[in-house]
Amino acid sequence: MKMKIFSRPTFLITLHLIYLITIPRVYSSLPLPLYAPELFLECLDAQPADPGSRNSRAAVIPTDSSFSTNLMRAVRNLRFASASTRKPEAIVAAVTETHIRATISCCKHLNLELKVRSGGHDYEGFSYTSPVPFVILDMYNFDKVDINLKDETAWIQSGASLGELYYNIAKTSKVHAFPAGVCPKVGAGGHFSGGGFGNLLRKYGLSIDHIIDAQIMDADGKVYRDRRSMGEDVFWAIRGGGGGSYGVILAWKLKLVRVPENVTVFKLERTVEEGVIDLVHKWQQVAPVIDKDLFIRLEIKPVYRRTTSKCKTKTINVSFIGMFLGSPERLLNIMNKRFPELYLREPDCMVKKWIDSVVFWAEYPENAPLEILLEKISVNESYWKRTSDFVQTPISKRGIAKIFQTMIYHSPLPRRVWMQWNPWGGRMAEIASDETPFPHRAGNVFMIEHFMNWYAPGNELEEAFLAISRSFKMAMTPFVSKNPREAFLNYRDVDIGITTPGYNATFEKAKVYGEKYFQGNYLRLFQVKARFDPTNFFRSQQGIPVLE
Repeated sequence: MKMKIFSRPTFLITLHLIYLITIPRVYSSLPLPLYAPELFLECLDAQPADPGSRNSRAAVIPTDSSFSTNLMRAVRNLRFASASTRKPEAIVAAVTETHIRATISCCKHLNLELKVRSGGHDYEGFSYTSPVPFVILDMYNFDKVDINLKDETAWIQSGASLGELYYNIAKTSKVHAFPAGVCPKVGAGGHFSGGGFGNLLRKYGLSIDHIIDAQIMDADGKVYRDRRSMGEDVFWAIRGGGGGSYGVILAWKLKLVRVPENVTVFKLERTVEEGVIDLVHKWQQVAPVIDKDLFIRLEIKPVYRRTTSKCKTKTINVSFIGMFLGSPERLLNIMNKRFPELYLREPDCMVKKWIDSVVFWAEYPENAPLEILLEKISVNESYWKRTSDFVQTPISKRGIAKIFQTMIYHSPLPRRVWMQWNPWGGRMAEIASDETPFPHRAGNVFMIEHFMNWYAPGNELEEAFLAISRSFKMAMTPFVSKNPREAFLNYRDVDIGITTPGYNATFEKAKVYGEKYFQGNYLRLFQVKARFDPTNFFRSQQGIPVLE
């Protein structure tokens, strides 16, 4: 029999692979060879595979023509798409659990960081970037949604989008919904593991308040098919504590909620010249305590106002965007009693099916087919920085005026800083702060999301706009929560603190962001992590660390 002769590169790859597989894994950084992507593919095919298939068929590496397409299809922030951004050694678009297990195994053997991407909406790009060598596990193909109206539940895989969830609910029922975000392209995996917030929160709370089961794969490739097998502490941790710190979330089981067959939405705009400072001040007193069926978001933006045919000046425009689980008649009755100053009238009210209200809130064309909710790939993405704040004491009229002046100062139109103010209260005030890792419950008046967008590349431009964003957020300090200044994990922000890449994160170092995201729940998350992922395989610059 003729002996098979290996080429030198293949021989070296095989030799290095055998070395890495057979030696005990250590946590010092092993030097990666220049052919690490090929080595990773070799490793994949050395793992157990599905019958008649090789694991590497699910992977692409930088030399593949489709690599850039696979990378960019879920890059939502172009800040992390520059030539200088480190690219992954490989992208594995898993189709089966076998692919996920093989990817985990090879990342362990080759000392590569694993990044799990469901929708790519991580605000700091943590699901598809890293300062150290890494691999992306893309959950794009794990997108099944199974609705069971008998017990009013749904199983949704982590790679499915919120739009796919909403579409499937609506195809099954006219009176069911799920409390989650208003952006249909957001992936379920990251959204739910960070908390999940949307326009039903005053009635029903967060997404995690209606997650009743889950499936997760750990760092050894073991799958836990339900909360009982993973343990209640792990199930608690992944609902709001960042599932990516513990394992690969495969699927979530949701308890659907009831909504009327018809809901009412509205959008009114007012400027400073139309008395909006008084309206915003009144909104703070009304929106968090009004009927639970009503959610009124504020969008606050600097705009130009034309004063003469040749002159224009900057002002602030505020949009009052409403979602009401009921009829216009009942809505108007509530508003006329509690917030007559807004002057909401019947022609302002739009009656829609719940699923059509999803299209409205997503700012899709009014007559767009519902299938638009199934689109997962975004176009016309921009460069941006977004952060969060919580307000626990209503802001005075003088304070509001100062904020508006500061916004105008920080807005070199057409670029601008702007905000969304989202009222709390209702169901959010009834759930204990330690019921889930998400602690920002009672005591908050509203949550702020800060925005800064720009539309051209360049390091100098990026630094200029980031400086504007940071300066404005600093100016907001007197008006928001303190000690700590709380933040929302779904609106991740590296400016509040990060840890050293790799295995060097400690409890104390991670506390700088851990207490802002989780407050008193941070310690329990740390303890769960130590038991479920003791080697800190699932790690990031804002992950939950293990013991020093």
